[in-house]
Amino acid sequence: MKLYVSLASPYARKVRAFLVETGLAERVEMRHVNPWDSDLELLRGNPLSKVPTLVTDAGRTLFDSPLICEYLDSLHGGAKLIPAAGPARWRALRLQSLADGILDAAVARIVESRRPEALRSADWDARQAAAVTRALAVLEAEAEALEAPLTVGQLSVGCALGYLDFRFPHQPWRDTRPKLAAWYASFSKRPSMQTTWPADPP
Repeated sequence: MKLYVSLASPYARKVRAFLVETGLAERVEMRHVNPWDSDLELLRGNPLSKVPTLVTDAGRTLFDSPLICEYLDSLHGGAKLIPAAGPARWRALRLQSLADGILDAAVARIVESRRPEALRSADWDARQAAAVTRALAVLEAEAEALEAPLTVGQLSVGCALGYLDFRFPHQPWRDTRPKLAAWYASFSKRPSMQTTWPADPP
């Protein structure tokens, strides 16, 4: 399999961490691309020019991190990171959606900050920042639930918090969220987190 990624992409990081947790990393060839450059190899598989994009052994192309993670979860014989049914499934997918929503808002802020100054919208940035703040409040209130057996939900939250550290170090999130901060301090020591830190391309 081939996985198109950018080291700066938190969505790609989630898939990279998922591969580590499921023992599938050795089965995947990483292709590092810059989706903003509309890389032709990436475009052949994904007309949206986004990462992550996975090309399966059968040549089928999958994109969007939730779909890729679901596919990868079908390939290994260990404990599934996406529960098959019942309340556990909906808890995991809800957490993933909340974390991905944090990422959507945070990435939107980064994109906005890179537009020409005259075209930037302070109202738009404030709206996205407020969405992140509200979502972090939910995670703080539900921090004890993060201690449950590992699912794609906790991986998504870990990647979201790591992205906030990466792109917004000047806006610390830990000060008023001690439970979430304590959970992340422990969770970030997992090999899947330690080996997938976000970074700008060289």
